[in-house]
Amino acid sequence: MRVLLVDDRDRILLFRDADLGLSPVPHWWITPGGGVDPGEGDREAAVREVAEETGLSVAEADLLGPLATRTVVHGYSDVVTTQREVFWLLRCHAFEVSTDGHTELERLTMTEHRWWSRAELESTEQEVWPRDLATLWTAADRARDGESGVLELGTVEESTVPV
Repeated sequence: MRVLLVDDRDRILLFRDADLGLSPVPHWWITPGGGVDPGEGDREAAVREVAEETGLSVAEADLLGPLATRTVVHGYSDVVTTQREVFWLLRCHAFEVSTDGHTELERLTMTEHRWWSRAELESTEQEVWPRDLATLWTAADRARDGESGVLELGTVEESTVPV
């Protein structure tokens, strides 16, 4: 599950992640999110991940979507994974992010977070996953305005090593 957290100043929250098994260490920016626990639904998992990664408690009804789905192949220094991702929108007021709910691994690899404007996202030379985040943000705008429909983004690769 991935969540586009967009605040009342039209900024999106991203976390800076890393693959510590490589030197030099590669970094990229990602939306909050993670896996689905056994017995959990997609929306329920998205709500849990938002709370764990940002400290923000929300209800399932606060999420719009799903906005999009995709299959992504991630090649990291220690593993290659293929996973299904579902993207949701959460509109919120600007808030101070708490990383108290991060796992030990997240504390090591996700060392920074910030709110990005559209202009900053469009002009950055830093790696951002998903690479088509601007398209997803546009889909989020349509969902906010009451349009429905789920984008199918197909299969993509976002990796730190060749797969």
